[in-house]
Amino acid sequence: MTFQIYDTATRTLRDFTPLREGHASVYLCGATPQAKPHIGHLRSGVAFDVLRRWLEAKGYDVAFVRNVTDIDDKILTKAAENGRPWWEWVSTHERAFTDAYNLLGVIPPSIEPRATGHVTQMVEYMQRLIDAGFAYAADGSVYFDVAAWSAAQDSDYGHLSGNRVAEMEQGEPESRGKRGPHDFALWKASRPGEPSWPTPWGAGRPGWHLECSAMATYYLGATFDIHCGGLDLQFPHHENEIAQSHAVGDGFAQYWMHNHWVTMAGEKMSKSLGNVLSVDHMLEMVRPVELRYYLGSAHYRSVLEYSEDSLKEAAAGYRRIEAFLQRVGAVAIGEPTAEFSAAMDADLAVPRALAEIHNAVRRGNQLLADGSAEATQVAGQVRAMCAILGFDPCAEQWASASSDDDGAHRALDILVQEQLELRTAARAERDWATADAVRDRLAHAGIEVTDTPDGPQWALSGEEN
Repeated sequence: MTFQIYDTATRTLRDFTPLREGHASVYLCGATPQAKPHIGHLRSGVAFDVLRRWLEAKGYDVAFVRNVTDIDDKILTKAAENGRPWWEWVSTHERAFTDAYNLLGVIPPSIEPRATGHVTQMVEYMQRLIDAGFAYAADGSVYFDVAAWSAAQDSDYGHLSGNRVAEMEQGEPESRGKRGPHDFALWKASRPGEPSWPTPWGAGRPGWHLECSAMATYYLGATFDIHCGGLDLQFPHHENEIAQSHAVGDGFAQYWMHNHWVTMAGEKMSKSLGNVLSVDHMLEMVRPVELRYYLGSAHYRSVLEYSEDSLKEAAAGYRRIEAFLQRVGAVAIGEPTAEFSAAMDADLAVPRALAEIHNAVRRGNQLLADGSAEATQVAGQVRAMCAILGFDPCAEQWASASSDDDGAHRALDILVQEQLELRTAARAERDWATADAVRDRLAHAGIEVTDTPDGPQWALSGEEN
C-alpha cells in the first residue's frame, strides 16, 4: 500500500516517494526550552513519533532529526527574570523536555542538534545568501532581503502559509539597519550582557529561522524528505526557512507536515493564556502510557480539545486493550490488520486505526469467551498495532512501570471481566435471572456496570473507569 501524506505546501494528499529508496529523512522542529513542557508541546513529539514508527514499520531506514533551540529572546528574558545564567536555565528545561519525551515513550531522535553548536554552519549559510544577493549586513546584524527574494524569478515566498507579503509581519521588534519591514534577522548584533559569537559581520547570536535551515541541511542534506512541526510554526518560521533555503539553491523539504494544537475552551494552549497543563499535573490523573494514548488519539491535523472527561475516556480505552492482552497472557507481536494499515497509510488516520484496535479487542474477548485458540493470534495483531502507535501494553516500558495499585486494578479488571462475560452469555440465552444475579453481585462489591455499544463497562462506585 502507498503511504499518503497531506503536504501543507501543496494542500494535497501526496504519495510518499522518498529521495532515496528505502530511506526516509525527517526533520522536526523541537523545543525552545524556556520553561517546563506542557501537553501542547508534547503533542507534536507524540504525533511525529507515530510518523516515524509507521515509516519504520513499512521498512524504511529513518534518519530523524529533532533540534533544540537553545538560544532565543524568550530564553534570555526568562533566565534574566529568574536571576539565572541563560545556559543553566536552558539546560535545566531541556532536561525536563527530554524526561517528558522519555516518559511518554517517544523514541529518541537519531540526533538532537543544538543551535549554539552550529554557528559555523550558520555563518556559511549567511555568506551564501549574501553572495546570492538575498541577504545584507547592517550594524552588526544580517537580514534576509524579502523584497529581493520576492522579486526573484524562482521565488515562492508565502506559498506555504498562503500569506501575501504585504500582509506579513515578522514579529521582530529589533530593526537596526533593516531595509524593509518584512525582512527578518538571520543574525542579531550583540547587546550588553547577552551571549555572542564572532562572525565576519560582527559578534552576535543567531536568528531563529536560520538555525533550522543550517541544522536540517547539515544533517539531512540540501534536499530531504519531510519537515514537521506545529501549525503555529507555519508562519513565520517555516515560511522563512523555505525562503532562505531556496534562495541559496537548496531543495530543502519535499513534504511539509503540521500538527494542530491542544486547546482548552477553544483557545490554543499557551503560557500567555494561563491555561497550561503540565505533565506532572496530568500524571496525577492518568499513567504516562494513558497520557500518550490520549495525546495521540486525535488525527494529528485535528484540534485536540482538552477536558478531564476526554482524558479519562482515553485512559479507559487504553485499559480495555491492556486488560484483553493480560487475559491472553504472553504472546509475540504479530502483524497489523489490513484495516489498520490502510488507516495509517491514509495520512496517519489514527482515529480509524484505534477503532480497528478496539474492534480486534472485541473479537479477541469473544474468542476468549468461546475458548478459541484464535484469541492468541488476535492478541498478536493487537500488540503489533499498539506498538506502531507507541503504547503496546506488553512493551517493557509500560509493563514494568505499573505501580502496585495499577497491578491490583488490573487484577480486579480481569476478575470483573469474567463476571461480565458470564452476564453477557446469560443475556444472550435470555437467562435474565442469572444476568441480574451477576449484576447484583458486582453492585454489592461496589462495582457499577454500564451497558454501552462497545459492551458492558465497569467502574468502582464513585470512580470513572
